[in-house]
Amino acid sequence: MPIMGGDQMLELSGRHLKQLPGPVCSLVSLQKLYISGTGLRELPEEIEELRELRILALDFNKLEEVPEGLCRLPRLTRLYLGSNRLFGLPAEFAQLQTLRCLWIESNYLYHFPRALLQMPALQSLQMGDNRLKTLPSGLPRMSGLRGLWLYGNRFEEFPPPLLRMSQLHILDLDRNKIVEFPDLAHLQQLRLFSYDHNPVKAPPSVADSVTLVGDGAQELMEAREERLQSLREQEEQEEQEEDGSEAVRGALKNDSSLLEDAEGSFSALECSPEET
Repeated sequence: MPIMGGDQMLELSGRHLKQLPGPVCSLVSLQKLYISGTGLRELPEEIEELRELRILALDFNKLEEVPEGLCRLPRLTRLYLGSNRLFGLPAEFAQLQTLRCLWIESNYLYHFPRALLQMPALQSLQMGDNRLKTLPSGLPRMSGLRGLWLYGNRFEEFPPPLLRMSQLHILDLDRNKIVEFPDLAHLQQLRLFSYDHNPVKAPPSVADSVTLVGDGAQELMEAREERLQSLREQEEQEEQEEDGSEAVRGALKNDSSLLEDAEGSFSALECSPEET
C-alpha cells in the first residue's frame, strides 16, 4: 500500500470499504490518513499503532462510535468525524490532548460531549447540524477555543455559558430558534458572529470590531461605519485645531522672547557709560 509524498500521507477517500484494510495500521510512520466517504461502520482498535498520525479524516462514513484505540493517538492535531452516526464521544476521548481541530458536524449529538471540557488546547470546534439544546456550564474551561460552530442545532435561547467565552473569535449560531440575544459587547475578542435564520427581531449588540451575518446586520454595520467615520473626522478636526493652537502658542512665545531681548537691549543702552 503506497504512501504519497514526503509528509507520509495515505488517501483512501471515496473507496467502498467494509473495513479498514489491515496493512494500514502497520504504517507506523503515517502522518495523514484520509478515509472519507468510504462507508466504514467501525475502526479497528489497532488504529492506535499509528502513533505519528497528525491528521485523520473519517467524515461521510457510517461510524456509530469512536474506538478507544483512536483516543490513544499521541500526536493527532486534526480529526474530522462529520456526517457519521455518532451519538457521543467516549470518556477516553479526553486523552487527545494534542488535538487542535475537531469537526463533528452532522451527527446525532443530543448532549455536549463532557470529554471535550477536559481539552483546553482545542482551538476549533465544528458541531453544526446536531441536536444540541443546551451547553454545559463548564464550557469556559475550554480556554483555547477560538472558533465554535453551532449552526443547525435546537437552541431556543442564547446559551448562557457563551457569555463567559471571552476568548472566542468566531461564533456561528445560524439556523437555531433563538428569539433574543443578550448584550455581547463585552466579548472583545469576537471578530465574526453569525446568527442568520433565527427568529430575532433585531441584530445583537456587539463590539464595533465584530462582523455580523444575519437579518439586519448589513444595515447595522453600515450605520456603525458612518458613526465611526464621523468620529474619525471629528478626531482629525480636533487634532488640526490642537496643532493650530500649538502653533499660536509657539508664535506668542517667540514674540515674548524677542520682546524680552529688546527690553534688555534698551536697558543696556540706558546704563551705557557714554550717557553717564
